[in-house]
Amino acid sequence: MSRFSIADIRREVLNRGLVASIGDTTIWRWLTEDAIRPWTHRTWIFPRDPAFEEKAGRVLDLYAGLWEGQPLAATDWVLSTDEKTSIQARRRLHATEPPAPGTAMRVEHEYARMGAWAYLAAWDVRQAKIYGHCERKTGIVPFEHLVDQVMRQEPYRSASRVFWIMDNGSSHRGRRCVERLKKRWPSIIAVHTPIHASWLNQVEIYFSIVQRKALTPNDFRSLTELENHLLRFEEHYQSTARPFHWKFTRSDLKKLLSRLREGSLRRAA
Repeated sequence: MSRFSIADIRREVLNRGLVASIGDTTIWRWLTEDAIRPWTHRTWIFPRDPAFEEKAGRVLDLYAGLWEGQPLAATDWVLSTDEKTSIQARRRLHATEPPAPGTAMRVEHEYARMGAWAYLAAWDVRQAKIYGHCERKTGIVPFEHLVDQVMRQEPYRSASRVFWIMDNGSSHRGRRCVERLKKRWPSIIAVHTPIHASWLNQVEIYFSIVQRKALTPNDFRSLTELENHLLRFEEHYQSTARPFHWKFTRSDLKKLLSRLREGSLRRAA
């Protein structure tokens, strides 16, 4: 068995003779008290970047208002950026029926694909502002369009330092990306997350909000309608947005990596 239900656990307990009898409710209560749910699982990626702690620590410092051990100035800005790729416009083959008393919204299962956008966005960590636009595909040039979109505006245009937090996607990875950005906008300091660490990138929180609140269900008659919808939601969201309450610190990172190392040593033994 790779996944257990309450009934499976009950049968196993009785077959092993651990108890003479037991009810499903009792098993449920015990598991709830111990916060164990053997019928669920989650996937994850073990951190394999040899400089994981160093790279992640720099990002966490920026969220805490620090850079190289010194507090950020009032004229420093921190942007978290990425792309949400392949957002399809799905035109349903029958019109969606709105909710009614006692009836949920009804969305036709079949649809026609009307194309897809890549939604590029930059989240201002300190101001809770979002800047985004749609492109037909990702790449170096589309990413630089986003950079220009942001950096041509105040306060970034005249800022002394603008930190851009980004992952290692092909559009903005490595030393060449750092050099390109620095050449075009000398105030930019590119900060890359470790490999396989998208959870450190705050813009991913915004993308998850977009997915839940603006793209579910997906019912758009054209790419133009989808683009307008994304940009209207962006405007609506930042009208009441607050900076994300980021709790994970360097201290938490050290504890996490230590726990993972200890677990690896135990499994190897």
